[in-house]
Amino acid sequence: MKTFLNLLLSTFGLTTILPTMAQSSSDSTKSDATSALNVSGYVEAYYVHDFTSPKTAQERPEFLYNHKRNREVNVNLAFIKAAYSNERVRANLALQVGTYAQYNYAAEQELLRHIFEANAGVKLSKSRDLWLDAGIFTSHIGFESAISKDCWTLTRSLLAENSPYYLAGAKLTYNTPNGKWTLLGSILNGWQRIKKMDGYSGPAISTQIQYKPSSNLILNWSTFIGSDRPDSLKQGRFFNNLYAIINPTGKLGVTLGFDIGADRKPIADGRTGRRMGDGSYVWYSPVVIARLRTGERSNMAGRIEYYDDRNGLIISTGIASANRPNGFQTWGYSLNYDYAILPNALFRIEGKLYSSKDPIFETRSGLSKTNTSLTTSLAVSF
Repeated sequence: MKTFLNLLLSTFGLTTILPTMAQSSSDSTKSDATSALNVSGYVEAYYVHDFTSPKTAQERPEFLYNHKRNREVNVNLAFIKAAYSNERVRANLALQVGTYAQYNYAAEQELLRHIFEANAGVKLSKSRDLWLDAGIFTSHIGFESAISKDCWTLTRSLLAENSPYYLAGAKLTYNTPNGKWTLLGSILNGWQRIKKMDGYSGPAISTQIQYKPSSNLILNWSTFIGSDRPDSLKQGRFFNNLYAIINPTGKLGVTLGFDIGADRKPIADGRTGRRMGDGSYVWYSPVVIARLRTGERSNMAGRIEYYDDRNGLIISTGIASANRPNGFQTWGYSLNYDYAILPNALFRIEGKLYSSKDPIFETRSGLSKTNTSLTTSLAVSF
């Protein structure tokens, strides 16, 4: 395994030195760089069968970015990561491939689509846990990530698929000495943007307040203030992500999540600056996930969610169409079973149903208000 990892690191242009074990503080024969370097990896292969879509449809609905390919075995996400840290400095570099990167990074420059993480940080205080980091990060917004094994459900929630998975910019993070509070403030290139949107001067601002009163409860509030539109539209965005994770490591755990965002109504006349109307367009999404540990190696999880974007701000359905006057107003239901074949190998299977107010899902004979699918995956981490 060590030889394999060295080969991969050499391919990516990184150091070929791998630590065999952590360095103790009393061992002065090894360099700090060697003792602090950790290499890890992750590969998730999957198969999705969409029972609703035509047999020739190779992609899942447009509002999904994970497990996107239909009726074919593929790789959702595979990455190799090198992480360096000591008492005052840290850095991460992770390079990725897979359909997640193909679809979710489609707006980025081609070279940047393969960067899962690339950031560097320095601790600003000797006595306090205060860090300044800059680069490309996995997003602090939301309780789910693109790494399926770290999430309670195999596929992602609607709110996760349509809020930032990654962010680019600089951030300050402070953790209190008792470990109960995390405070974060960041300046960003935009709403899930590495390359700043053309016509947007930015920057955007994002915050996070997380409170862990005990090991059985996590409370989180994250925000985004900025825009995902050109400056000429003067269409500012204010977004809130709230969640609570109850009993996360117990036999029965529950996650409660709620996203709500608002974009100012756009300018109708670029010459006069007259708006389409006062106020803002709003979208929101609640979700409830319950997970039950069914054995030493197995879990089950169920999810109920709703996503309301009737004005098509985040998920467009062609609102002007007479067949789809209500935009995206969709319920989601899923049930999954997980089995850990080995400590680092996880098999998962999930059935999911979407039910929309309008017929928005493609079928063999037209459009349907519902969509059903079955997803399986095998994830290995090292």
